[in-house]
Amino acid sequence: MQGYTIGIAALLVLVVGPLSLGIVGLIATRRTPGDAVAPARRDWKLPVASALLFTLAFNLTFFLQELFLVLPKAMTPGLQPTLYHNNHGWTGENPLADLFQGTGALATLLCGLVCMGLLSRGHARSATLRLFLFWMGYCGCLMALLQCVVGAISAGSDVGMAMDYLHLGATTKMFLAIVALVAIASIALWLVRRLPDAVGGGSERFGSPSRLVLLVVTLPALAAVALIVPFRIPREPIEVVVVPLAVVVVGVAWMQAGAWRIRPVSGNGARAVSIAYPFVAALLLLAFFQVVLRPGIAFY
Repeated sequence: MQGYTIGIAALLVLVVGPLSLGIVGLIATRRTPGDAVAPARRDWKLPVASALLFTLAFNLTFFLQELFLVLPKAMTPGLQPTLYHNNHGWTGENPLADLFQGTGALATLLCGLVCMGLLSRGHARSATLRLFLFWMGYCGCLMALLQCVVGAISAGSDVGMAMDYLHLGATTKMFLAIVALVAIASIALWLVRRLPDAVGGGSERFGSPSRLVLLVVTLPALAAVALIVPFRIPREPIEVVVVPLAVVVVGVAWMQAGAWRIRPVSGNGARAVSIAYPFVAALLLLAFFQVVLRPGIAFY
């Protein structure tokens, strides 16, 4: 019954909700009089940079999650954890090990919220850094909230083990899962309305806010899934592909559906976005993952 209820809630929030919002947007934009849509100009630099920055943000967030799954165990008597590029493991026994399976999601959630706060306060002057904060906020929050939903259904998942350690009942788990689902939609819509600020304007360059989101958020995020695969192999396919794809789809669907609510801002910051820095950073991070982390780093 609990899984069925959460499944219905997920269907409503992650499928019906974005579709409904998108339909409302189509009706609203058709009925709203205004100037003709500006002709779109070709701009490949910003979408490519966005895909690279999403790749960086996802893998850094995943690393942060695994690191904070390992660190508490490393300080717990009886546990000897090891950090890998796409997972972690441990030997020994201690009842606190189950509780510490939730510290990774907590760390990524806090990181995401901090990045969203920095983005909203305008601390970053560089368009590249603003877009990086945009994706770090997205990945940090979405990865944590999705784990909360999965944890409410699966006792064997990381957050599910922490929930069982805390003796959370079925009703409490269901409530937390529904809150997480609503938070996913809310965060995605909050972020997309700040996309013009993140890139220093831009909708006028792509023809419309919907095209801006399509070319700077939706398509780059989907393309980044392929770029993320080398960071995660070797591992089972569900972890290599399905996890990053789920992180992309559940939030980006809301962003694309809510694109019509964006208010464009003036500015030329989008032209200052860099491809070289994200590309080099992604290569260095890939080398770190596959050369240093893949064999495992023992924290004991």
